[in-house]
Amino acid sequence: MANNWNIPDWLEKEVRERDKNCVYCRVEFTPSKISKKTASSWEHIINDAKIVTRENISLCCCGCNASKGQKNLSIWLQSKYCKDRGIDLNTVAPIIKQAIANGQ
Repeated sequence: MANNWNIPDWLEKEVRERDKNCVYCRVEFTPSKISKKTASSWEHIINDAKIVTRENISLCCCGCNASKGQKNLSIWLQSKYCKDRGIDLNTVAPIIKQAIANGQ
């Protein structure tokens, strides 16, 4: 295991290839030495670390991850953080749109 979240190597590789930008604010990831806020971090779209599937694992920036925390996705998308950054159902990555369509 190359990470702390029990994400299998094959899934980590797939997600890293899919998510080149934050799945929420779409910022391009930077090395954490440049900016911790825009560095990539693992995100469980549904806040359950036991759900380790390609539909639930994504990469987002540390800023969005810190803001979302344990909030339900649909509730978080209504937050001041999202409103201030223009993050909504129309701007998020397809993986997030799918999660919302599935009732998250």
